[in-house]
Amino acid sequence: MDTFVVSARKYRPATFDTVVGQPSITSTLKNAIRSNQLAQAFLFCGPRGVGKTTCARILAKTINCLNITENVEPCNECESCKNFNTSASFNIYELDAASNNSVDDIRSLVEQVRIPPQTGKYKVYIIDEVHMLSAQAFNAFLKTLEEPPTYAKFILATTEKHKIIPTIISRCQIFDFKRITIESIINHLKYVAASQSVTVDDNSLLIIAQKSDGSMRDSLSIFDQIVSFSGKNIVYQNVIDNLNVLDIEHYFKLTEALIKGNIAAAILIVDDIIDRGFDGQHFMGGLGSHFRNLLMCKDSSTIKLLEVGEIIQKRYQEQSSKSSDAFLIKALELNNQFDFNYKNSNNKRLHLEILVIQLCAINQTQKSELVAKKKPVIEEAAPLKVEVAKGVVIPKTPLTKGNTTQLGRGSISIKDLTSGIKETLQESEPEYKNLPGKAFTEENLQTAWSEYVAANTEESGNYYITISKRKPILKGDFTVSLDLDNKIQEDDILSRKRAILDFLHNRLENYQIDLELNVIQNSQESKAYTPVDKFKKMAASNQSLVKLKDEFDLELEF
Repeated sequence: MDTFVVSARKYRPATFDTVVGQPSITSTLKNAIRSNQLAQAFLFCGPRGVGKTTCARILAKTINCLNITENVEPCNECESCKNFNTSASFNIYELDAASNNSVDDIRSLVEQVRIPPQTGKYKVYIIDEVHMLSAQAFNAFLKTLEEPPTYAKFILATTEKHKIIPTIISRCQIFDFKRITIESIINHLKYVAASQSVTVDDNSLLIIAQKSDGSMRDSLSIFDQIVSFSGKNIVYQNVIDNLNVLDIEHYFKLTEALIKGNIAAAILIVDDIIDRGFDGQHFMGGLGSHFRNLLMCKDSSTIKLLEVGEIIQKRYQEQSSKSSDAFLIKALELNNQFDFNYKNSNNKRLHLEILVIQLCAINQTQKSELVAKKKPVIEEAAPLKVEVAKGVVIPKTPLTKGNTTQLGRGSISIKDLTSGIKETLQESEPEYKNLPGKAFTEENLQTAWSEYVAANTEESGNYYITISKRKPILKGDFTVSLDLDNKIQEDDILSRKRAILDFLHNRLENYQIDLELNVIQNSQESKAYTPVDKFKKMAASNQSLVKLKDEFDLELEF
């Protein structure tokens, strides 16, 4: 039986032209070889599986080739190329810095550098994961790296450039490798699949490419895994089952429920996702990407940013037309917030359910705000004008309740000044008859009234006592009746009637509500509110008070 070779090794690029996804780097290296301007040291940086070590090997093989082609590629026919292909070259050394990171290892390397190559032009040292070298090893390597022999070339490769000391970086030409695009990975996987006579659809290749996170090596490893699972015929369902990937169909169904505000359907979809064993944070990450793709479909110029197949792209465009920009932006904001707080949540399942409930409420909230904006603006009543007789001077002393301020020869009390308030307010009351009115019950009214009382705890004492002790009654459809004890309470409520009605309108979503005030004339003895009332009440039970007042010529303070 033939020995199996993984695709990552079997289809490893052997020339610059076959390197996937790094055209700028391969072009620069070929131009440096063509013009004979090779640096003594190179630093290849970038994420895993993007071709750093592969490019280092191709560079080492090419500069030692005895018959470089016109396209600056190794010939694969000379002795140097054949030795390289069989891993028998004595001019190319690969060192793993993770296991050779001490000063002694670097000293051994420096000793080898002093010996010139027996065949070929250059001795090339490829040091992988160079960031793993110790600080002492880096310092021991500095001099040799800066002034090596003319035949020595160093190629350092690392995934963590920030861990390399600046003195090493300053002595190298730096090449930053980028993540390989999904399109490039899919095209290379198609080539590999065709070479192995494997049939695979585009959606399956898309999932593999997305799962590899820009790494060609990872994508080829996943491809081998899927082939072992599915055989020569790879289908989409086998890919998502084997890789434990959440099917995009779940996101389409969930978004449909969110747009309609169907909380029950949304929670059932989340339950199905959890039962399948998917991590909540993985789910939220996919949901955020789904919202992002829907938002990209809102403009024809950004549709190209969707890294999906043509069929799925049409589905995104169709669902995007059903959702508003405001919904998608708010959904992205909420999803990001819940994703950030997920790890700190004690009840992960409840955390996800609250997320979908709030997402379902977005459209309903926006509709309510729209209705509130469309509500007609009620102009406030014009300020009360008090006309004073010509020639009468009004002092600067403010008028206070229970106090009489002298105005010229006569006197005007607060009661006289406010005698027209009720009539003025009644004349300026807005008409609510033609505005929208939603039906409500007595229980809804009492709940709304309790909320209004709670919101006015800082009001003046008498007013708060009045609204907290009195409960309104629903008369007819939309008339709210409130019974009061006296005129003072009636004036207090009347002065704030507009605020009360505005609160009830918004809270009960009914703009036809009107407030009716009733002063109840009790048969019982009325309560004393003014100083005169209080004195008369006390004097009725104790005549000595009247005698005391008359003997000392006392006056009551108003």
